[in-house]
Amino acid sequence: MKEVEAIISTGQSLFRQRLESLADSGMTKEMYIRFLSMQYHLTNGVQRHFFTLASNTLTARKKELRKWLIQFAQEEEFHFEIAKADLKELGTTPLDCPFDTKLWWLYFDTVIHDRPFIRLGATCILENIADGSSEILDHLIKKSAFLNPKNLRFLTIHRHGPNLDHGSQIIHALAEANLTEDEYKDVITGAEKALVFYMRLTHWIISGKELF
Repeated sequence: MKEVEAIISTGQSLFRQRLESLADSGMTKEMYIRFLSMQYHLTNGVQRHFFTLASNTLTARKKELRKWLIQFAQEEEFHFEIAKADLKELGTTPLDCPFDTKLWWLYFDTVIHDRPFIRLGATCILENIADGSSEILDHLIKKSAFLNPKNLRFLTIHRHGPNLDHGSQIIHALAEANLTEDEYKDVITGAEKALVFYMRLTHWIISGKELF
């Protein structure tokens, strides 16, 4: 998994740089609303992908991976409601789905049946990209007076404590899945594509503008 871990490391560095750019000015309420809105649309229906992955013939002989996929789908299924509840605490509702989130769904919907491991590579990015930025996030939260425990539930859950360490779990599940060379190449492809999508979305969250 060294190649995948290298992509994750690159993503963590890029994400940290984006957060560091906010260290002096702080995170605005509008940015946080865009973050929660993006996450609402990214996680709404996400269980469909992982139940589909679990039922794919290419995972048929990977019993432990299948078990993890089903558990993960169930744990993630209603996280969009948490993002929505945080937005309600802020006095608003989810913004329209960002263009790059629409592209995310369109792209992964087209590959999930024939090349399911691309989607799992993307999961490696989503579940690990914020690791290494904890102290910056703590600084931004402390600096943002509008944040409180009632509107931080989505972010708190996805900072992956020991009871919900999906980042390590997906890496371990894939490392133990006896992937073929082609399957592993697809994991790498998925990680690369997801990093592009996520950094574009991070640009939108911070600036409010699509990245051309």
